[in-house]
Amino acid sequence: MTLNCKGRLIRLDRPKIMGILNVTPDSFYDGGKYRNPKEILSQVAKMQSEGATFIDVGAYSSKPGAAIVTEEEELKRILPIIDLLLAEFPELLLSVDTFRAKVAKLCVSHGAAMINDISAGIQDEKMLTAVAQLRVPYVMMHMRGTPKTMQDKTHYDNLLEDICFYFSERIARATEAGITDILIDPGFGFAKTLEQNFELLKELGYFRILERPILVGLSRKSMIYKTLNTNASGALNGTTALHMYALSQGANILRVHDVKEALDCITLYQALG
Repeated sequence: MTLNCKGRLIRLDRPKIMGILNVTPDSFYDGGKYRNPKEILSQVAKMQSEGATFIDVGAYSSKPGAAIVTEEEELKRILPIIDLLLAEFPELLLSVDTFRAKVAKLCVSHGAAMINDISAGIQDEKMLTAVAQLRVPYVMMHMRGTPKTMQDKTHYDNLLEDICFYFSERIARATEAGITDILIDPGFGFAKTLEQNFELLKELGYFRILERPILVGLSRKSMIYKTLNTNASGALNGTTALHMYALSQGANILRVHDVKEALDCITLYQALG
């Protein structure tokens, strides 16, 4: 499997790392931590040096119950960050975490290389057409409702089959629109109970039938820290443990806060043969 990012072919035969850079004040783990240019550049330089292939920038928190952010505010937050990062790191492969077509278009026009959409094009009907025109890879995540309502939508007739059907339908729509590089993200923590998250992870390999790269976002999530009776700050060891299992089930990209630890995990997993 490969991804075409700004003319560069990224091979996924070895799993890759996507480092998380939140510029929202209310992210569940690092909200407000990276607020000035020096801190932002330092963190991205660190993630790159530790082995991140992609950096994912988000300006709209998607944690459960997150407040609504206007399109104007999202753009105000994210465009200066993209300009700052690409001025300092011209070869950086930036993924933009947004569900809005206008934001996607402007971010790619400023140099972003990938769109990461928690709604898989459902929240903005113009998104799939926009991404096809932009000719960038597209991550589609499974979610029901919105971040504000998703935890009220956790009933499934069959968790795996329902999610697989969702992806089949969204992949068909995206392909019809003209998107060629499509990745899937099962959406751990989005419209799923604690038990459902673990069932989803246990059976992650099921989604290989879709023949699309699988991106996994487990880093420091509540399924880990609630199970371990700790908090997001105390969830690194748990994150690493679940990353190893996700790799064994076919995960192609790990979306993480802690790049070095994730790279260690990939290296050790590959050493197992």
